[in-house]
Amino acid sequence: MADDVTARTGTGAAAASPSGSVRTADRAPARSAVRAAGGRQDGRRSMSSQVRKRLEIFFFVAPALVLFALFVVVPVIQAGRYSVYRWNGLGPIDNFVGLQNYADALRDQVFTGAVMNNLTIIVLSILIQLPLGLLIALLLNREMKGRTALRVIIFVPYVLAEVVAGVIWLMLLQPRGPVDAIFDALGLGGLKQLWLGDPDIALYTVMFVLTWKYLGLAVILFLAGLQGVPPDLYEAAQIDGASWWQVQRKITIPLLGPTIRTWGFLSMIGSLQLFDMVWILTGGGPANSTMTMATYLINQGTNRSLYGYSSAVAVLVFVISLVLAAIYQGFVLRRDAQDTPRTKKVKR
Repeated sequence: MADDVTARTGTGAAAASPSGSVRTADRAPARSAVRAAGGRQDGRRSMSSQVRKRLEIFFFVAPALVLFALFVVVPVIQAGRYSVYRWNGLGPIDNFVGLQNYADALRDQVFTGAVMNNLTIIVLSILIQLPLGLLIALLLNREMKGRTALRVIIFVPYVLAEVVAGVIWLMLLQPRGPVDAIFDALGLGGLKQLWLGDPDIALYTVMFVLTWKYLGLAVILFLAGLQGVPPDLYEAAQIDGASWWQVQRKITIPLLGPTIRTWGFLSMIGSLQLFDMVWILTGGGPANSTMTMATYLINQGTNRSLYGYSSAVAVLVFVISLVLAAIYQGFVLRRDAQDTPRTKKVKR
């Protein structure tokens, strides 16, 4: 009995301090076990939170993905399928012709002319709308009376529906219409033309209407970009005696570079997809002088019921737009990504 008491007393002495507290050496395993259990619980919580976040993202993104698949991916696949058949939109799709539709489209001078018209509109948009929109934005960015009203007047054409704007200009440019009446009133009757009926000037007339319609977008984008230019740079340039043109050339335009490049991308995509304004004003005429890829596609598919051939044209339009967008992204917009500040390691 005494030995048992001694053994228990010795164990108690080894396990407890004179004050009755547990020794640190005996607490360590318990703390390690608690920490391990806490770590496992934290891991489970973080994993469950990640799963919850992913489910929330999927819940909100899934409807958009379904709509994108139904209205973009599926039509593209169907167009690729129809493009290898000769089909008039009725009856079974069984007349397989392979790549013949593509070869016919590439050999058609009307289609190649439409491609050139789209490229011409891209070039003219950049050469006309870019400097004009930039100049107007610089002027409207200064303090002046009626600045808000001028901004509204310039932006209103852009918010008009293309159909409404096209019908308005179609009536204005008719022979002996309001535009010709204005020239007669000013004594400039010799300048009257068949604005939409002359193959030599019809495309440029359409380009004038497009500039009137979409110039407001360029101005608004450039004005938004100008708000991000630090005023301190202008003050420093004025102190150094820089002229207005030097300030714009050395400070404003370089800092507007990302905005200008973004507008250029939007202008290019819009020019490649141009349809409604041309369709209302000229229908692609006269003599196919204003034909674009989109109007050619609709003309072949809807008016001539060549749905297999028009599907091939749609695929070609998609490929051309994708290639030009990729080139622009790789050589122009890449500069903005390269100009972003990067973290530099400081060597000690």
